[in-house]
Amino acid sequence: MRIAVIDGQGGGIGKAIIEKIKAQKNKDISVLALGTNTMATTNMLKAGADEGATGENPIVYNSDKVDVIVGAVGIISPNSILGELTPLMAKAIGESNALKILIPYNKCNIYITGVVDESLQYHVDCAVKKILSVCSK
Repeated sequence: MRIAVIDGQGGGIGKAIIEKIKAQKNKDISVLALGTNTMATTNMLKAGADEGATGENPIVYNSDKVDVIVGAVGIISPNSILGELTPLMAKAIGESNALKILIPYNKCNIYITGVVDESLQYHVDCAVKKILSVCSK
């Protein structure tokens, strides 16, 4: 199973997700870190991602070459992450056939009703649990 973790800014959310996935030591899961900037990619690689790439073209190119895409809900919203997520990136991610596991994150100005108002760590844990359940099928 090939999983793309997409993040921007400092890559903190992506780093947390990758650390938890890699802690499972599942050899069937390959993690691709896709950062909107070099710092985000570097931090996700330090967390244990198998591969990493930075910028618009790698995100667009790889969005349809993975089984699962994980990131904050803003990765499907053009110009989110303070403008780091381009409209072309959002379109490629949104149109990808990959399963998208999105973490609610209020700084994206997207409010999803019915989502429990919990810590970011809680939502990262929920996302990783879903990733692992998908990978075990």
